[in-house]
Amino acid sequence: MTCVQSKLNQGDNAELNDFLKTKIHDLKKEKREMIGVFGRTGAGKSSLINAVIGEKDLLPSGDVSACTSVMIKVEANTKNKNYEAEIEFISEEEWKHDLWYLSKFVLNKAEDEEDAREEHDDNDDAVEMLSALYGEDWEKNSSPESLCHDKHFREIPEFKNSENKTLTCESARELSTELVKYTRSGSKEGKGKEAKRWFWPLVKCVTVRVPKNDLLQHVTLVDLPGSGDRNKSRDKMWKGVIGDCSTVWIVAEIKRAAAEEEPWEILKNANSNMGNGGQCQQIHFICTMSDVLGNVKNRSAEDVRANIFKRNMQAKDAVKKEFRKLNKTHIREECFEVFTVSSTEFLGKEWLEPDETEIPKLKEFLRNLNDRHSGTLNYQYVSEAKGILSLIQGARQGDVAGKRADVCGVLREKMGRGHENVLESMQNTYEAFENCLMEGVENSRSSCTSAVKYFLKPIGIKGGAFHRTLKCVVANNGAYKPKNKKKLDLNAKLSSWLAESIDEEFRKTFPNESKCESFNGSISSFSLDTESLVESNNEVQLHLEFLRTEEEKMKTNLWDRIQKRKKEIYNSLTISIEETMQQCYDEAKHCKGSGSLAMMRTIIETHEEIPKTLNETMLKSINLSLKTDCQSLPDVEEELEAVTKYFEQLKRSTNEETSAVVMTNPARQLHSSEEKQ
Repeated sequence: MTCVQSKLNQGDNAELNDFLKTKIHDLKKEKREMIGVFGRTGAGKSSLINAVIGEKDLLPSGDVSACTSVMIKVEANTKNKNYEAEIEFISEEEWKHDLWYLSKFVLNKAEDEEDAREEHDDNDDAVEMLSALYGEDWEKNSSPESLCHDKHFREIPEFKNSENKTLTCESARELSTELVKYTRSGSKEGKGKEAKRWFWPLVKCVTVRVPKNDLLQHVTLVDLPGSGDRNKSRDKMWKGVIGDCSTVWIVAEIKRAAAEEEPWEILKNANSNMGNGGQCQQIHFICTMSDVLGNVKNRSAEDVRANIFKRNMQAKDAVKKEFRKLNKTHIREECFEVFTVSSTEFLGKEWLEPDETEIPKLKEFLRNLNDRHSGTLNYQYVSEAKGILSLIQGARQGDVAGKRADVCGVLREKMGRGHENVLESMQNTYEAFENCLMEGVENSRSSCTSAVKYFLKPIGIKGGAFHRTLKCVVANNGAYKPKNKKKLDLNAKLSSWLAESIDEEFRKTFPNESKCESFNGSISSFSLDTESLVESNNEVQLHLEFLRTEEEKMKTNLWDRIQKRKKEIYNSLTISIEETMQQCYDEAKHCKGSGSLAMMRTIIETHEEIPKTLNETMLKSINLSLKTDCQSLPDVEEELEAVTKYFEQLKRSTNEETSAVVMTNPARQLHSSEEKQ
């Protein structure tokens, strides 16, 4: 199609050429499948990714004192043979805010008795972060202004210039060595002035590109740290990536996979972002280190293997049983699968054959996902290209104006009926949501008050022991992740009851499963049925072929739009709650001195906007999304009128360059065009 586009550039019909060039340009757009990889520090995520993609030295791993601290995306390098890493930094303003927060709420001395009574684990975390970036300099002058001086960022001028930094290496090991200081926290290398500088506190995301990797041509693996981030832009990206994942891998050590809290907390916290707030179709719970049995001295190979297989089966059963205990999950049990893997055994056989490590199963999953996506993209490309070429070919035929008018009338009639069916389905959906919301609002009014009181006065924590934690919640506008503890999110808690009231109806209307269809299949059943028209209107066969491909393209694009919009609808409530609560958070930030804990609690408890927001926000989002935007569905009619106009222009055109575009065999010409690229 590049050949066709170059010929169009020679024509003098600017309006028509722009239309055709836009269609050809749209052929090149690509969307990647995304797999999110979650797990606590030391669970073996980096080693797992290295083993699955066949690059054992790519992501830094194995250092028990260090952990991956930033989001890392891994995909194929399709442009050259180098190993590359593109590093995206947070903004300077965001770093200044982080420094202000650390100095005011984490590193400062206790302002009063209530602060002094509370242990604050985040202090060590803050010291580690600042020491990594500044060495000992930050202790001399820890003001945000001083710590943002240009002298601290001479090695990474990209940060000050709001640019991305690119690392290019010839080998995976070389890139891994270069990447450590941008991705790993907890290193003990060097002391005092000899200590190395580490830039991970400033990094938002790293995209690693691997050459010659067929598994990642259309798939991106994302190593996601923990369950969110204190930094607002990193946390927003974290949530966005979860929402874009079609598959999620939860990684945990096999010996405590079912009993350990963190992987299940990650699953619970990310549940809505993956399900109704995302597009996740399946979850893989991956139990790592299946070969680690402890002391195997004086035991036969057969005995060790038997014990490994026995524990693998026990672990799978235990994990599946634990998954069934989850009361509220957006993922059905048939979409949940458990793997027991050993990266060590796969890369260096001692007890197990490679197939017995189950790493090959994950590789096969990636290969199938990549191939399916590739096949879909190829089909869409060829189908749409054929439609474009059919349009050009058909428009240059003799006068078929009479037939065209007749066919246009039939198509408009079909489109009108299909449009009515879609509108009816959307109206039914709106009414179902409205009924669910009315019930949800009533339940939320009492639940909201209870939720706020429980959040502000948690069971088991006495008096001032919660003081500094609440300060951090207020400083972060309602959401705060203490070190080594569960994330506290008042905004999400306030919105949860109303969201739960529409969860079931939402899943039915906007299913993530590829086999299911949005709006009960009304969109997929919408059709111009151009094939039946070809039999009696052979003169406009090529025109109808173009419309058939445009109809397919419209449905594909509409599916993407629906997925995007449904995420916005579902997540709008929590966002609106945060905006509504902002006033009381700002007011609570000014509470100081004795009695400030009680004052903060009172401000939040008596905030009158909470019930009103619960009542209005979700209904407004659904109303605007389902009622207003539904008028965009009959876009095919506008395209049909535009195409008819361009048909007339093409017929009148006698330009020799445009004549060269005539194809007697669209499929053969497409093949020839691609060979020349």
